[in-house]
Amino acid sequence: MREYDDIVVFLGSWGPFQMAIFFLLSASIIPNGFNGLAVVFLADTPDHRCLIPENANLSEEWRNVSIPVEETGNGIVYFSKCRRYKLTALENLSAWALRPGVDVNVTQLEQEQCLDGWEYSTEQYISTIVTQWDLVCEHKWKTPLTSSIYFFGVLTGSVISGQLSDRFGRKIVLFGTMAVQTGFSLIQIFSPTWEIFCLLFFLVGLGQISNYVAAFVLGSEILGDSVRIKYSTLGVCLFYAFGYIALPAFAYFIRDWKMLLLAIALPGLLYVPLWWFVPESPRWLLSQGRVQEAETIIRKAAKQNGITPPDVIFEQEELEDIKDKTEQTHNILDLVKTRNIRCITIMSLLVWMIITIGYFGLSLNTPNLHGDAYLNCFLSAVVEVPAYIASWLLLQYCPRRFSLSGILFLAGVVLLVIQLLPPDLNILSICMVMIGKFGVTAAFSMVYVYSSELYPTVVRNMGVGVCSMASRLGSIISPYFVFLGQYDEYLPYILMGSLTVLSGILTIFLPESFGIPLPDTIDQMQMVKGVKYKPSNTGKQKHKGRQEDEDEDEMVLKKTAF
Repeated sequence: MREYDDIVVFLGSWGPFQMAIFFLLSASIIPNGFNGLAVVFLADTPDHRCLIPENANLSEEWRNVSIPVEETGNGIVYFSKCRRYKLTALENLSAWALRPGVDVNVTQLEQEQCLDGWEYSTEQYISTIVTQWDLVCEHKWKTPLTSSIYFFGVLTGSVISGQLSDRFGRKIVLFGTMAVQTGFSLIQIFSPTWEIFCLLFFLVGLGQISNYVAAFVLGSEILGDSVRIKYSTLGVCLFYAFGYIALPAFAYFIRDWKMLLLAIALPGLLYVPLWWFVPESPRWLLSQGRVQEAETIIRKAAKQNGITPPDVIFEQEELEDIKDKTEQTHNILDLVKTRNIRCITIMSLLVWMIITIGYFGLSLNTPNLHGDAYLNCFLSAVVEVPAYIASWLLLQYCPRRFSLSGILFLAGVVLLVIQLLPPDLNILSICMVMIGKFGVTAAFSMVYVYSSELYPTVVRNMGVGVCSMASRLGSIISPYFVFLGQYDEYLPYILMGSLTVLSGILTIFLPESFGIPLPDTIDQMQMVKGVKYKPSNTGKQKHKGRQEDEDEDEMVLKKTAF
């Protein structure tokens, strides 16, 4: 019985039809790049200090000394951001100081909170959501929470997007979630409160990931095997990086958060015409019994490629076989059914989560680096381009286990070394951060392909989906790693570096999948490295609800060990 790819092999692997799908769907990912990380500039905190109201009975000289001076543990002196001298005491002292022979000491005065609000530096921003709703001092916890709420929307979208796509189709979910992302981004501009902004930000995150997943799945199902790895790395990932590169350019020229949000939301409207050029997935149509629609799309593709299709494309037996294979016969418990798949699942969840913490932690931390925030963000985005190219080359020619583990070790060690650099070598520290970003970005791209090769066909989508959910939990946590930098500049790098090295160690214990046929059943999965398994008697005995690991698997392990 022929597989779907064998049935449509007459289309070829890389004709005008495949090129159009490759580039149109990849282009639809560009807005995700600048929408997904826009919070770097939307929620940045400019320099600030307590506001001294105009009606305060103080001269300009006394206004200048109204803010206490504080000192960090490193000996750096700065004006307090959250305290001021009590205004009534200042007014009395200023009047007392007019008397001859009176010596005054401002530092002995009682201090108070910023009761009249804050004044913010406009050197870098005209406004951000921090200045809009005073998300500083006792409310500074709201800043990382804003990013976490967005990523919680991404998590929710990850959970429901697959179900929506399976129920209503890849194309309608792709364009529907594009509309959600663009529409709610535009509505955010009119948010009256921080709470409303966060609610809308949640919905933007939900649309963003659903759009990404729908485009990824649609392209993977339409394009042939020889193009899929290129699409998932050089296509989807590179075009995401192009959008990310555009973000600091938008932000550099637009310093007001509302106008910036408008500028990055409007390009979403340019994708409306794609509706007439991007087809539905023929695979999905066949799974729904809509054979005529699937055949129409395939014949149009053949015409676009200059190929004459066969008179009969699908035999009745093949249609029934394709539909049977799309029916779900497994559940999430199968991911922990045996000790082997349980170990793979647990280690994969940890690796995905740690990589995501590193990726978003380093991306969100760019405003806190030395030097210009816009240039740092640009460098952080540009470094993703060679990272995705490197990941594609590694996936093409190198063993998965050692290449992924090696690049994670590189990223983790570099991040740990940053704390050892002399404080005056700012350029070198930025270079080290970018090397770390290169490593986690390449790993982020590789882990998708690697995990899909580890899991068998019967639970592959489910396994990668659960790992993706774990990565979203990592993205929710990542803003708080950045937040810790307010207490110690190097603490985020120490934590992210240590965790990244740990993920590199975990990866060594995963099976190798390079050049190995993809497993179809759980019994065909390779063994986890470094874990001893007892000899199995499953050829003679069967236990209810569970199949023990077989001796056959140990033989496969010996043959495929790298």
